[in-house]
Amino acid sequence: MSRFLSSATNRIDSKGRVSVPAAFRSVLAQRNIQELYCFQDFVFPAISIGGSDLLERFERQIAAEDPFSPEANAMSLLIHGGGVFMKLDAEGRLMVTDFIRDFTGISDEVTFVGRADHFQLWQPNAFQAAQMQARGERAGKRS
Repeated sequence: MSRFLSSATNRIDSKGRVSVPAAFRSVLAQRNIQELYCFQDFVFPAISIGGSDLLERFERQIAAEDPFSPEANAMSLLIHGGGVFMKLDAEGRLMVTDFIRDFTGISDEVTFVGRADHFQLWQPNAFQAAQMQARGERAGKRS
C-alpha cells in the first residue's frame, strides 16, 4: 500500500532532527521519492510533504490559469514562496528547520499525519485540536 496513513508523534533530538515514522519512509521508498517537496499548508498550521509529483500537480493547476491572473499569482505565492525541498538523512531523519518551526509552532515533538498522497508535520496539540474539531463537525452532519 503506497499511501501515507495514520499518525505518530516523535521527539526532536538535540540536533534538531526527527525520525520519520518507518511506515512513512516505506511509502517514500515504494514511490522512489528522494527529494521531499515541503510547503506551508493552505489551511492548517502544518507543513505538507510529498514528492515532486505533488509540486507538479500544483504547477499544472497554475499552468491551466492565465499566468497573470490573481488566482495563478496567489497559488504561486503559496506553492513556490511557501515551499522548500528537503532530504532525509541516512537514518531517515528530517531536520526541523525554522521554516517548519515558525509556521507550525513545533518545538520539541512533531506529529506526522498521513494524508494519502502526502503527509504533514504538526505541533501535537494543534493536531489533536484540529482532529477533534473535524470529528465534531462530522458528528454534527449525522444529526
